[in-house]
Amino acid sequence: MSTFELVQGAIIALVVAASAFVAFRKLLPKTSTRVMARVSASLNRQGRAGVVRSLGRKLQPAAATGSCGDGCGSCGSCGPAAPRTEAQPLHFKPRH
Repeated sequence: MSTFELVQGAIIALVVAASAFVAFRKLLPKTSTRVMARVSASLNRQGRAGVVRSLGRKLQPAAATGSCGDGCGSCGSCGPAAPRTEAQPLHFKPRH
């Protein structure tokens, strides 16, 4: 195996891991917050190295403040719901 193949494999693995992480956070936000909180708590313990503790603090998920600015929409009190509109037909324009 050549050096090029090793570097190529490492870059592809990094891109796939980053994509999986982003998909995990987008598709499972509550689970991702819970997992990140656990990882953060395990890294940010007494007796750990300073670098590890700072990494744990950086990985700690932001806490929801419970205000209307969060955009959670769980309580339904952030404003009136948008009125529903009837379905409109699609109009296709020919290319010139």
